[in-house]
Amino acid sequence: MKQKTALEILKSGKNVFITGSAGTGKTYLLNLYAQYLRERRVYPTIVAPTGIAASHLGGQTIHSFFALGIRDSIDEGYVDFLLDKKYLKSRFSKLKLLIIDEVSMISPEIFSSMDLILRGFKGTDAPFGGVQVVISGDFFQLPPVSKVAKEKRFAWQSPAWRALDLHTCYLQEKFRQDDERLIRVLDDIRSGKISASSEALLASRHEKELSTATPTKLYTHNMDVDRINMSELHKLGGAPKLFVYESRGSARNIEKIFKSSLVLEELALKIGAVVIFIKNNTEEGYMNGTTGTVLGFSPIDNMPIVRTTKGKKIKLEPEEWSLENDSGKILATVSQVPLRLAWAITIHKSQGMTLDAAEIDLSKTFEAGQGYVALSRIKNIEGLRLMGLNAMALSVDPLILHVDDRIKKASKKAGDTVKALSEEHLENMFKSHIAQLGGIINKEKIDEEIQNIKEGKPSHSAHVTPTHLKTKHLIAKSDTLIKLAQNRGLAKGTIIKHLVQIKEENPEIDLSKYKPKDKIFERVGNMVLKLKAKSIKEDFSEDGNLRLKPIFEALGEEVSYDDIRVCMFFLA
Repeated sequence: MKQKTALEILKSGKNVFITGSAGTGKTYLLNLYAQYLRERRVYPTIVAPTGIAASHLGGQTIHSFFALGIRDSIDEGYVDFLLDKKYLKSRFSKLKLLIIDEVSMISPEIFSSMDLILRGFKGTDAPFGGVQVVISGDFFQLPPVSKVAKEKRFAWQSPAWRALDLHTCYLQEKFRQDDERLIRVLDDIRSGKISASSEALLASRHEKELSTATPTKLYTHNMDVDRINMSELHKLGGAPKLFVYESRGSARNIEKIFKSSLVLEELALKIGAVVIFIKNNTEEGYMNGTTGTVLGFSPIDNMPIVRTTKGKKIKLEPEEWSLENDSGKILATVSQVPLRLAWAITIHKSQGMTLDAAEIDLSKTFEAGQGYVALSRIKNIEGLRLMGLNAMALSVDPLILHVDDRIKKASKKAGDTVKALSEEHLENMFKSHIAQLGGIINKEKIDEEIQNIKEGKPSHSAHVTPTHLKTKHLIAKSDTLIKLAQNRGLAKGTIIKHLVQIKEENPEIDLSKYKPKDKIFERVGNMVLKLKAKSIKEDFSEDGNLRLKPIFEALGEEVSYDDIRVCMFFLA
């Protein structure tokens, strides 16, 4: 299917599955659709199974957005627990269109969990709560990571997948590769039969010297990646700066954080080190997967300063990784600089990337699809230096080979259906869908929004950091409430409301430095106890909380409302 036809199907409002071989522009198509929506003031939610995959579309991880923690599956009881979270109610109430990228890495359990959560928050049994769902990915690429063998391992094996009644778009034009020889090799891998000519071509690239001085090195195992990165770091000369993690919680729970994330116990850096960010922080301008080079270290606190590959200069601060229990209580926290060395990366982390040249070692391949993903990262066979192959390196999952023809037939059917419609009928479908999503369909308003976007002042941004989280990022740098308000450029009362929301989302966060002076705190605390003991109905709101006004009046109007709010925050 051509991208133009696929885009028409997307714009019609159908639930869609976009697939196709590596380099056929799946991410490009999703970006086109997202741009089309934003120009009409419709803001899609974009998620992916990993932070690196999510960064390609400016989205976030599934586990983060759906508040899954480190869970691989949930039940209705957990959904009931989530339904009590005000911030999640706000988040899901705004969700009208969900884009899910890199679906090959999503297990059926995770896929079903997303469906269950949206049904709960939307209050309907409609698949995924009735929102339009756009899924993208290639099942010939990397499958979900699993420590145990499973009978069902792919998202399409979830009952929720079938319930969506997806319209399939199998893209066929290749945009990444400009080399017919490399395209034939990749097509051979997808067919399950490697021709003699493809074998000979790959053999000709064995340990081939490349014109590129420092090609990206792709390896199957973290152990090899770590070894290469440390070797490259050593070549820079001089003593490295060492950053050691800090933590709170039991050793067992801290160990779980290290096993379920990319954070390092010790991080060694030097000026000139190639690095990759391992945490999302839109406020500071980086995502999980952003790469860059260390420029130096701050003379004030010795923290690294990095210039990203896009040219942005960033002074790093430690970030936190936390482990929560089912009640949302934080059991452990690890604080560390959110970086790793990145001269070499694992094939798993490379999915979605486009590389001019790569040194690839497939001699330790352990998973179907690894070889295909690695080889499809490059544009041209001349950009390949192949260090080794094993028997599994060029294999794909037999089950995917079996269903691929069915996926192609479904795509032809969807394409034929949309091609049979007149342009007028299609245009009416497009407008109806936008109107249903609450967007604008007036041409003048659309043109105005397009101009606003070009000038960097759109009516709204789909990825604006929630305002209370902007406040949260400044807590470490602000010793008093007044200073925090000044740093944020907001009123003290607004900051107090933000702190209430921050505390609700993260009960273990330490905000004690903002506690009022003992004299004021004692006066307010005593008065709260007295008013609660009197239990006068008019003093309480419908949700049972004590109103501020009776406290203010009982204290002779000598303590400000802001001070009372802060005291109540610490009395809660």
